[in-house]
Amino acid sequence: MFKQIEKVSAHCDVPCGIYDPIGAQISALSTIRMIDLIHATLEVGVKDEATKSNNLSRYIAVKESESIKCKEEIRIIWGDFIKPPHVESFPDIHVLVHTIMMTGSAVKQHTSREKAMELLEAVNTFAEIFWKIKGIATKRVKAPYAPNEEIVYPVL
Repeated sequence: MFKQIEKVSAHCDVPCGIYDPIGAQISALSTIRMIDLIHATLEVGVKDEATKSNNLSRYIAVKESESIKCKEEIRIIWGDFIKPPHVESFPDIHVLVHTIMMTGSAVKQHTSREKAMELLEAVNTFAEIFWKIKGIATKRVKAPYAPNEEIVYPVL
């Protein structure tokens, strides 16, 4: 009744063309937002310690998971999509990806908005390279949600 499949192979994890750095960009934005909320919670001086602790714990947990998600999204595109001809055209791509990995880790370790902005800028640079490889122009625009920082969009 069922046909025996002897061998299956594929050259990537998903069908070609279904890669997009927007997930990493949103994650980088989210780390900035969480850091802003952490600082706001501490500056406002929430009187209810339970609420303050709850909010800080949640913001920190989201910052951590979004940092990891950002790194993972970039790592997948870099590992599965970027090929030797792309490296020839963009010889600094490996250094850029390493910078994203290290900066993502620094964002996890600290509550530095500056570090989170560095992560976003590196991810935006990666997004510009990604879309150049695809032959698609890009533009930088302010995200329509907090923290309202610039991200790279393809011009479709």
